[in-house]
Amino acid sequence: MRDKVRKTGGSKSRFGARFPREEGAIIKDWGGRIPVALIYPNSYYLGMSNLGIHTIYNLLNGYANVICERVFHEKENRNLPPVSIESRRPLTDFAVLAFSVSYELDYFNVVSLLKTSGIPLLAADRDERYPLVIAGGPCITANPMPLAPFFDCLCIGEAESLLPAMLPVLSESIADRRDKLMQALSSLPGVYVPACPPATPVVRQWVDNLDSFATTSVVLTRDTELGDLYLIEVERGCQRGCRFCLVNTAFAPMRFRSLDKLIQQAGEGLRHRKRIGLVGPAVTDHPQIKELLAGLRRMGAGLSISSLRISSLSGDILDLLAEGNAKTITVAPEAGSQHLREVINKGISDSAILEASDMLAQHRFRQLKLYFMLGLPSETDEDVEDIIKLALAIKGSLDRHQSNTRITINVAPFVPKAGTPFQWLPVAPLETLNRRLAILKNALAPKGIKLKAESPAWSQIQGALARGDASLAEVLANMEDVSLSGWRRALTKCQIDIDYYVNQRWDTSRRLPWAVIDSGMKTERLCEELEKALT
Repeated sequence: MRDKVRKTGGSKSRFGARFPREEGAIIKDWGGRIPVALIYPNSYYLGMSNLGIHTIYNLLNGYANVICERVFHEKENRNLPPVSIESRRPLTDFAVLAFSVSYELDYFNVVSLLKTSGIPLLAADRDERYPLVIAGGPCITANPMPLAPFFDCLCIGEAESLLPAMLPVLSESIADRRDKLMQALSSLPGVYVPACPPATPVVRQWVDNLDSFATTSVVLTRDTELGDLYLIEVERGCQRGCRFCLVNTAFAPMRFRSLDKLIQQAGEGLRHRKRIGLVGPAVTDHPQIKELLAGLRRMGAGLSISSLRISSLSGDILDLLAEGNAKTITVAPEAGSQHLREVINKGISDSAILEASDMLAQHRFRQLKLYFMLGLPSETDEDVEDIIKLALAIKGSLDRHQSNTRITINVAPFVPKAGTPFQWLPVAPLETLNRRLAILKNALAPKGIKLKAESPAWSQIQGALARGDASLAEVLANMEDVSLSGWRRALTKCQIDIDYYVNQRWDTSRRLPWAVIDSGMKTERLCEELEKALT
């Protein structure tokens, strides 16, 4: 059978739901190829807005001897054996299961997918009769330990750098005894095999030249969060140095795609969508961002941008975004007070935020999203009041210009991430987070400002998993249902005191659970940044 790209639409799946309406799905003959299930442990709706999934799907299918199909975790199907989108095959039919893990709370879905597939949950219980189970993604690169007992190997770094070395080993040894395959994989840079503990930390791998790889939408579908956009990654990494942020280490160093390559990719995208979505943690830091936006407008592209840096915002950029009918502008002050922004090294002043809001008010954007965090180190109730003051000042600026722009504030509790200067710090107490969240709700809702907040209780679980070790795998394995009460019951059954992972500040001399990983960031540098933040 000749390989082909498929357009789909409307047919019924085995679960009764409509088959995803897609353009660009890659269909291959299974004969003589290594079948890989690319698994995003959350819904299709979210997963198909993740550029990492598109990139890996395209990379793997670019190899003649590999066939890659996608698998997602749908809540309504959580008790049914998962099957792939393309051929509806079960996971047991694949030679390799490749999980991409971006969010700690998806760990529960990882376990659920393995349990319902009929594949032994623990790597120690699997041999060559079962698929090789691997994982990568930001969470794995930062701290793979809570999931380590479930996986045969874990990929530390970026897929573009790791796959060229891994695939020849898989091609040659996938049918060999599992212990022999594990030994071969453990010798590769950036591959952590828990069954073969490394003598030295596994070094994170990254690709030097982004222009060498396309990171764009591959499969287009309206059945997803960003379905009207053709997504293009503009840059990777960040040089801002926010002390809470995983991007500074997991995706370092900062790299930009060339203007020519971005324009070329946008030309391809405009064959499929009228709007181009520019993606990256610091899109407006691109040295030619104005030229890029202007070039896209000359091509007739509608525009969307993932997030704007207040410090690099200008009237010219906003003019171009407005011309491109950008619907939503997203900025992340993170903290309401100047003091707290200095603690987290955000590097923007109150006056800069208000100046930016005044520029925004002069345009007719449909929505302004503001991102803040609660429970940051040294935060007080006064800092929370400053969020309210800042939000009301921004609303006042919008109202004065009669912009009709809606304000939505997204609030997430601070969660310490491995590899950051704040990795040694605890999550704020639950009662503190709930009380401060109530302060925000009570003050902002009457003023017509919409507030979206992540659950403080679930954020504490996220914090435990972000700083966890392999003992938490037992808790994940013993979850009877994914709920707060299910988590507490599993903790009790496994006799694990979660206080250590969530509520304690760790001594910087203590060996960290993720010490098996070398992120490229020196511990001394992280300690220096922590000291600067807290003095």
